[in-house]
Amino acid sequence: MRTLFGFALIAGCMAWAQSPSSAFPRGSGMQNWQNPGFKDVIAKCKNPPKPFGIPIATGPNANAAPPDPVLPATSAIPNVLAAGQSWKVVWSWEGNNVDGPIAGPNGAVLFANNDAGNVMQMDPATGMAKVLHANLNTAGAVSRSKNGALFVAERGLGSGIEQLEPKRKMLANSFHGEPLECVGGVINDLSADAHGGVYFSVTGAADSGVFYADSKGVVSQYGKNVPQANGIILSPDEKTLYVTNGATLYAFDVKPDGSLTNQREFGKLRGGEGGDGSAVDQQGRVYVATGKSVDVFAPDGSFAGTIPGPQGLHGTFFGGRDKKTLFGIVFYGGWGTPSARNRIIAIPTIAQGYTGRAK
Repeated sequence: MRTLFGFALIAGCMAWAQSPSSAFPRGSGMQNWQNPGFKDVIAKCKNPPKPFGIPIATGPNANAAPPDPVLPATSAIPNVLAAGQSWKVVWSWEGNNVDGPIAGPNGAVLFANNDAGNVMQMDPATGMAKVLHANLNTAGAVSRSKNGALFVAERGLGSGIEQLEPKRKMLANSFHGEPLECVGGVINDLSADAHGGVYFSVTGAADSGVFYADSKGVVSQYGKNVPQANGIILSPDEKTLYVTNGATLYAFDVKPDGSLTNQREFGKLRGGEGGDGSAVDQQGRVYVATGKSVDVFAPDGSFAGTIPGPQGLHGTFFGGRDKKTLFGIVFYGGWGTPSARNRIIAIPTIAQGYTGRAK
């Protein structure tokens, strides 16, 4: 059985009854660079990568619950957002546990949990959620192709891109015969194509963190001077790939075999400087989370406007039954500490997200 955005839950997937966020353990998963065995792995690389890590807060504030983020006022953007619309909170949880989200069936939301090592499905109308896929290697982001295949980026030691549906299997976890850890950094985001392949970003990789795993799991690297590759998303027709790199949004042409060419600057962020998770709408506009806003670009790269958001807004996607709700994910508190918190926020839009894919 299929749903609008992909396969319904199938035999072999782990599922629990719907529960509020407080019913789920925050987990203690580690990204590859946090694992004590990481140094031994990269020591065996032909060209060991430079050190990578995310600053972890210390001191008394690392244990205290942080103040709630402020949800700022927004302004109209022609054909995108009406005047007077406001963000609202639809999900909240502890830890580094909401990342790489996509639209799910019947208005639901799917997202990856870094610390808890699973993929969850949440109903924004009720805030209730359930685990769809468990026992993942520090899940970081999810993507569903036009054909319904679901993939997850796994950030733990032995990182890779794993297919979860219709059949669970590892797609790719090596590059030129070495573990993916040898390219440096950590897998961040992914975008699955209609041919069984997956584009993924590796933040902190040498020179460029833009990669493609084809349907056979063969990984190729593309781009130049894109070491902070992060948000990655295909255009609706899958002829263009967009990748963030700090305050710059790059575009690549996608060739029929999945390879990339014609790297170019597509736009500069204005609402923030840290480009992260991105989305596209039905008209081909590109939406980029900046750390404190969602910046919107027209299909020709011209700047359409900024939707201000709370500090820590690091991902965005369209969802809801009609895909006319823009969601954002917000991290606040200290990363990797008891103070870490996550939220999913939502705002109604005029624009409709692309309906041919989950994201």
